[in-house]
Amino acid sequence: MSISKNKVVSLTYELREDNISGDLIEVVKADQPFVFLFGAGGLLPEFESNLAGKMIGSSFDFQIMAANAYGEFDESAMEYVPKDIFMIDGKLAEDLLETDKVINLRDQDGHLVRARVAEVGEAEVLLDFNHPLAGVNLHFSGQILDIRDATAEELDHGHVHGPGGHHH
Repeated sequence: MSISKNKVVSLTYELREDNISGDLIEVVKADQPFVFLFGAGGLLPEFESNLAGKMIGSSFDFQIMAANAYGEFDESAMEYVPKDIFMIDGKLAEDLLETDKVINLRDQDGHLVRARVAEVGEAEVLLDFNHPLAGVNLHFSGQILDIRDATAEELDHGHVHGPGGHHH
């Protein structure tokens, strides 16, 4: 069986910046593999296209350029906000105002957004709304552990159920 649309794939990988010898970003090992429904649209398209047709036991090694991954770093996604928006019950939430800390905020429509604290000034805070991997070329290497047909329920829900997947 090979990887194709509507197959549940289990794999291991190392994710590095730029190439095989780049800085390590993430490791997924066989005892807790990455399990996903191929073709469901939840992953980077180029990630899936590099895995299409592979079989159980196949190794993979490929790069995805930043523009095809999480995009280039966008300076316009950096925004100064007044420091006083971090006031909670009349007290400044100092624990949120640490450089490089990722914080959860709500936009004007009430949607959850994540931002990295880039700089803390006297009266303003510079927030970075770019994806943490924006501007980073990604290099994946790993191995396909298992491939199976998705169940009707998994296809209906658009994600994997059971071990390594979503639990209802």
